[in-house]
Amino acid sequence: MIKSVSHLSLWQKFKSEYRVLLRLGLPVLVTQVGIIFVNFADTMMVGHYGVDELASSSFVNSLFVVLTVMQIGFASGITPIVGALFSRNDHHETGRTLRAGIQMNLVISVIFTIFMACLYPFLDRFGQPAELLPLIREYYLIILCTLVPMAVFNCFQQTANGMTDTMTPMWVIVGVDVLNIVGNYMLIFGHCGFPEMGLAGAGISTLASRLCAMIILGIIMLRTRRYRMMAEGFRGGTSLGQIRRKVWLTSYPVMFQSGVECLLWTLGAVVCGWFGKIQLAAYQVVNTISQLGFMTYMSFGVATSIRVANMTGLHDMQAVRRTASAGLHLNLVLSTAASLFFLLAGRWLIEVFTPDAEVVACAVVLIGPLILYQYGDAVQLTYANALRGTSVVKPMLWIAVVSYLVVGSPLLLLLGNTLHLENVGVYLSFSAALITASVLLVAAFRKAVRKKSQEFADMQHTAIKS
Repeated sequence: MIKSVSHLSLWQKFKSEYRVLLRLGLPVLVTQVGIIFVNFADTMMVGHYGVDELASSSFVNSLFVVLTVMQIGFASGITPIVGALFSRNDHHETGRTLRAGIQMNLVISVIFTIFMACLYPFLDRFGQPAELLPLIREYYLIILCTLVPMAVFNCFQQTANGMTDTMTPMWVIVGVDVLNIVGNYMLIFGHCGFPEMGLAGAGISTLASRLCAMIILGIIMLRTRRYRMMAEGFRGGTSLGQIRRKVWLTSYPVMFQSGVECLLWTLGAVVCGWFGKIQLAAYQVVNTISQLGFMTYMSFGVATSIRVANMTGLHDMQAVRRTASAGLHLNLVLSTAASLFFLLAGRWLIEVFTPDAEVVACAVVLIGPLILYQYGDAVQLTYANALRGTSVVKPMLWIAVVSYLVVGSPLLLLLGNTLHLENVGVYLSFSAALITASVLLVAAFRKAVRKKSQEFADMQHTAIKS
């Protein structure tokens, strides 16, 4: 009886926040499921085409995923700014922020493109199997061309999210996901009169879908009635220097935090490549499966960030605390569901991706370590996004350095290489890093909320005195 009353009071306390987060998060979840589905389709189609192609795509995608995630992190710095402006109905300033954000994101993506182009001549220095290098080089150059359109799309998407419109980006991504799968079918295997291009065909299909996503969402946000007020501010000719600085200060800590975190997973791919193409292919398959959990937690993390940004704009820090707690509850439920799914259906999922018996046997061993880190992933994603929503983002950088570089990377090398646990050791290091990040992010969020509460109380006191 006491237990049921406790559950009832918990529901009554948070039900309004659950509803808001579900309304905001479900379209993001559909978007993320679409992204996961395309990644599944890419891995599945490439995996069925050949083990060499699967291992090559794993290596290239692991290199680019760091910069891809950093670009997403940089664009997401716009969300709390737009969220606060939107809560005050300042549509003109929202448009100016979008324009400044696109300018800054273009600069970052061009820098990243140049950096990766300079890395190209040194691909043979990463210790990967020599027979994979021709496939790696061709696919690498195609994916290199996707960074700029992806950066612009991310900026549009995060602006829409900050304005509580998570549905429009969802439909755009679902549409281009279908385009990508059709493109894979035609270009990888040579159907419908197209040449059989293998891994290069998968890359061309990805490039085409990312260009289409950028163009379609850009037209919607700058030409449709819903965004008309924001679009007028976007076209304004006033100086944007101050806004660009604000975007940079809010975005760069999130960018580096995202990159440092992702760097650990890239290091994992490089180290697994030292053990041979079977271990590298298995790592790619399980990493793709792991996105089922990550993308789901990220969906409600994004919803938490949007809601926290809106409430911070209204100076309601009690609602900020309530939102973060509600987001954590949802993600803990989802991490339990993901763990059960991986436990019961893990082998079946792996066999869907590749028919190779050696790869399947190697990948199945990683299901246990994959389940182990689900709760750490759910907690750190919830509080990283909640912290981002407050615009107090600088702590995220040092937390990432401590968790993923100081703790995660040495442990990865120790367990995977020195102690010869290979893939299993690599995955166990992820758990340690995520748990460390979770503890530090919860503490940083609570400190940020206390600081904001004091700032708003001081502002109110000053206003009353004057």
